[in-house]
Amino acid sequence: MAAAMYRGALFAEKLLARNGAQLVSRAAAAPLAGVQQRRNLNVHEHVSFSLLRKAGIPVPGFGVAHTPEEAVDIANKLDSTDVVIKAQVLTGGRGKGSFKGGFKGGVKLVYSAEEAGDVASKMIGDQLVTKQTGEKGVPCNKVMVCERKFPRREFYIAIMMERSYGGPVIIASSQGGMNIEEVAEEDPGAIFKVPIDIIEGVTDEKAQELALQLGLETRLEETVNLIKCLYNAFIDYDASLIEINPYAEDTYGNMYALDAKMRFDDNAEFRQKEIFDERDWSQEDAKEVEASKFNLNYIALDGSIGCLVNGAGLAMATMDIIKLHGGSPANFLDVGGGATAEQVKEAFKIITADPQVHAIMVNIFGGIMRCDVIAQGIIAAAEELSLKIPIVVRLQGTNVDDAKALIAMSNLRILPCDNLDDAAKMAVKLSNIVTLAKAANIDVKFELPV
Repeated sequence: MAAAMYRGALFAEKLLARNGAQLVSRAAAAPLAGVQQRRNLNVHEHVSFSLLRKAGIPVPGFGVAHTPEEAVDIANKLDSTDVVIKAQVLTGGRGKGSFKGGFKGGVKLVYSAEEAGDVASKMIGDQLVTKQTGEKGVPCNKVMVCERKFPRREFYIAIMMERSYGGPVIIASSQGGMNIEEVAEEDPGAIFKVPIDIIEGVTDEKAQELALQLGLETRLEETVNLIKCLYNAFIDYDASLIEINPYAEDTYGNMYALDAKMRFDDNAEFRQKEIFDERDWSQEDAKEVEASKFNLNYIALDGSIGCLVNGAGLAMATMDIIKLHGGSPANFLDVGGGATAEQVKEAFKIITADPQVHAIMVNIFGGIMRCDVIAQGIIAAAEELSLKIPIVVRLQGTNVDDAKALIAMSNLRILPCDNLDDAAKMAVKLSNIVTLAKAANIDVKFELPV
């Protein structure tokens, strides 16, 4: 998931987790631990720049180009002889990435408008591969053409929501720039954390204290204003994270946010329509996008056992027990507590769209969710999709006997298990059989009609 693996934007979360906070980062932790019922919206850098500028935070001149010709036009209009071309992709490590067409680097310095167009032509329409994206990479559909600034001093400033502090926290360092992660490892004392009372907001005293800690006493008023603008943007935009790295002083003594990443609470979509309209679906897994249309929580993994569960905690337990018995989950798919038979059917369609899925394990605990509804969805999916892979079903809770009766009467080869451990063992064994058969070019099918 390129969007979820924003290396720079997740630094603040990693830092807090390392210092005893309870929040777990998707990028810092194992995939199972990072899954959330609602994920936060990530936006491209040019969107972050626009929002910061609107909030009164200075950023370099920039424009967004979808074609090489647009890049040339923007570069000509910028008040700078040196220009930076940045691929607009939702992944960290752009500068060290490579395009599948052979071009190296997703961030390039150019010295003329013509060169800007040439570089843009090698980025736009290609796939950028970084250490976070995997071999597939992510599509680059546009570039940001930006004034180059020559920083004399660089700072790190971020603000995020943190449960262990009970509200927003400002994180800052006088050692900003590309190596902020190394600063946290080598010199933790250089990182400052200032909790903010969400009722009181950022006071002048707290902002001044932070400015002094950063060594910006000669720019006290300007820095206090920046911190207040940053906090106001955080609240006004329903952000869960705003990171500026670096906030820099250039050779002329002007201060700018030279790079920015922002993340927003998905639950605020109804009042942040303009921001959420900027969601770039091309940067997200197609199956995850399809799942979201049916209010399903889906995350693709790289195993061979498809998992369908209700509840994030049960999903993680299910994937853990599959791993315990030597298997590997192919996905995280949570149908939630109020799924319909239609949603369950769609969930099966999404799971089986992955050719690496060699078995499916359904683990449902019926509380609000009725087991018979799940059973109806499983039967409908198995019949409609003519599934030829084994399905192991473990149902417990509300209307479980009705569910078992429905499965028994369906005359479909759906394998029921009452015990979670037995279900996981069976799913792993069946997946291994199918995997070995495919490796040997043997067409093994678990025909559903008995």
